Parts: sequence; structure tokens; C-alpha cells
Amino acid sequence: MLANPKVNNQETKLGSMGRGEPSDPETEYPGGVNSVALLFVAAACGLVAGVVATYAALRGSRPVPEPAKPVIPEPTSEVLSILSSAYVLLDSSGDVLRASPLAYSYGLVRTTGGDYPRLAHRDLIDIVTQVSRQGGFREQMLTNEKTTRSDLNTPTVVSVRVGALSSSRRILVLADDLTKQSRVEETRRDFVANVSHELKTPVGALTLLAETMEDAADDPEAVRRFASRMQTESRRLSLLVQEIIELSRVQGAQSFADASTVDVDSVVAEAVALNQNLASGHGMTIQSGGTQNLEVFGSSTMLTTALSNLIMNAITYSPPNTLIGVSTRRHNGMVEISVKDEGIGISPENMERIFERFYRVDKARSRATGGTGLGLSIVKHIASNHGGEVTVWSKEGSGSTFTLRIPELADDSPRDLPIHTGE
Repeated sequence: MLANPKVNNQETKLGSMGRGEPSDPETEYPGGVNSVALLFVAAACGLVAGVVATYAALRGSRPVPEPAKPVIPEPTSEVLSILSSAYVLLDSSGDVLRASPLAYSYGLVRTTGGDYPRLAHRDLIDIVTQVSRQGGFREQMLTNEKTTRSDLNTPTVVSVRVGALSSSRRILVLADDLTKQSRVEETRRDFVANVSHELKTPVGALTLLAETMEDAADDPEAVRRFASRMQTESRRLSLLVQEIIELSRVQGAQSFADASTVDVDSVVAEAVALNQNLASGHGMTIQSGGTQNLEVFGSSTMLTTALSNLIMNAITYSPPNTLIGVSTRRHNGMVEISVKDEGIGISPENMERIFERFYRVDKARSRATGGTGLGLSIVKHIASNHGGEVTVWSKEGSGSTFTLRIPELADDSPRDLPIHTGE
């Protein structure tokens, strides 16, 4: 009987295993020794990859420590907290340790690249560098074109004082906003320059006419002609001086010495009467109407002056034989007194400047009619001092409408008026 080769072969393997003899690796593991080595390498690579991934995950989840904040002594912090000026505290390297909110609003400090504050004004950086190197104290005016006062529409002007704190080797910057004071001072300088210029013309003309009249003493006709021109220049000079005084008065507290309940109908009637002869001389008609029995609180004299200036302005800048309309109405708690003309109108570029002192839309026409360029500025101040405003609508070639808007008097209306002493 023949033996089964497969059975014999299995028995041989079992027997050899039982005797401790090595088995045939190529038979036990397909692929042989190389396959076993590859398995071990793959397992090792997987283990390393897992360790690396776990380390990376742990590292990513670990919070990055923030740089330590500089410690400011408690007494220093207390002093800084009560300062009315804007302040910036720096270390000896020029790094900002602390800055007040005002310092940011003035454009002295800004935050860039993370959350680290830095000095933002080039001139201030230079001053701090000098103080850091040389010690001592520096004071300077700085203008920041990048930040503006919204109420003044002008660049921020600040006075900075920079000093080294010897006890702590730190630098302190104090800053105060002088934008308004700077604007007022600039306005005053411009006003003096404009007054000097305006006075120079009639005074010079009077001098020249007087000399010419003296040379023409033997010519009665020439003397009469020059005398007439001298009267014209004298009236112009008198009007200019009068309006300068008027402008000064409406900016002072004495402008409301007669403050009381004002009947708007009376103001309109008086202002129209003051300009009736001027209008008739130009063939113009002044018509008034609107809501009656309106009342405001303030100065009847000042309001009449303001409305009279608007009517006179309408006559000056309108062609002959046209209509000037004066109307009144109540609107949203305000009394509105409007003066409408059919004149030359105002261009958009002039619209923004017509309330400036000595500004004239048409210089030739204004000088020919004796205008000073102060009338609308006076109107603006009178309206502002009554808690109101003056507005304008205009279209070139179609005319203009100026409107005084004053709070209407009510039973619970305050009887105090703000006094504006600015521009």
C-alpha cells in the first residue's frame, strides 16, 4: 500500500518541530525573510509617525506664553490716572508702556503689528529720542494732518511736553489739545489783516481825492466832482467801521442786554422798512407774508439787524425791477424767516465761504455798492447766539434763499441764551 505524500510531509514537519528543529521559513511565511523584515520596518515607521503626530498635537494645543507686561509702580499709576492731559509713558528704549485714550485720539500713539502700541508722530519720536539721549525737558507744538477736530474741521494741534523721569529711567509725554485756541488765534490774525486791508482802500482814496481837490481849487466843477466822491468813500469807511463794531458786539455778552420776548412780525416789518428806500431806488418790490404771531426769545435789535442784512444783500445782488420776498413759518419747533431773491445766485464753491468775514462772491459788485463783506458773518453770529442757524439755498442764474432759523418761544422755553465768542 502506497503512502500519501502530503500526509508524510506534514508528519515530517510536525516531527521536526517536536524535536526542536527549525522549520523552513520559506514554507512557513510566504515571501521568506524579506517579507518579515518589511513588516518590522512598516511597524516601526507607524510607531514613529504616531509619536510625532501626538507630539505635534500636544504642542499645538499648548498656549503660547504672552510677553510679560511691564510693571508700573502703583504711585505712578495713581498719578497717571488723575492727569487731565493726554499722556504716554515710555521706557528708556522708546517703547510705549502705557498711553491714555486721548493720546490715541490725538494721533500720538497707534497700535500696529499685533497689539503693541507705538509712537505715531515723526516729530514726537525725534523729541523722545533727544530726551532719551540727553535728558532734560522739551516742549513743542505738533500738528497732525491725519486727525481732525470734527467740530472745527481742522487738523489737530497739540502742545507736547516731554521729560525724563530720572528715578525710573522712563520718559513721560504730556499733551494738550490746542486746536481751538490755534484756530481762534489764526482767525484773529486774519481779521486784523483783513481790516487793515479794507481800511486802506477808502483811507487811501480820501487822501488822493483831497490832494486832487487842492490842485483843482480854481475849477469849481472839479471840486464838486471830487467832493462827491469823497462823500462816497467817507460813507463806505463809516459803514465798514460800523459793521466792525457790530461784529464785535454780537460776539460779546452785551449783545443780549435787551433780551426778551420778540414779536417776529415786528422784526419783519422794521427790517423791510429799513430797506424800502434802497429797494425803490433799484425799482424793486419787497413783499412779506407767511405765518403770523410767531414769537422767539432774544434781542429784537439783533434779529432786526440780521434780517435787514439779508434783505440788503438780496437787493445788492439782484437785477433791477425784480421781487424780494420775505416769508415766515413754524417748522419743527423753529421759527423760519426766509429772504428770497431773483439775483445772480451763488456757485457751489462760493457757497461754503459766504459766511466768512470779508468774503465777497462778486468783489467788483460789492465794492461798487459799498459792501464790506461782513454782513453775512454778522447774520451767522446773531443766529448762533440765539441758538439757531442761517441756511442758504441757491442756483446760479436763478437766485438765492437765505433762512434764519430761531427756536420758537414756548411756555417752558429757557430764558437764557448761549453767548458765542468764537469766529
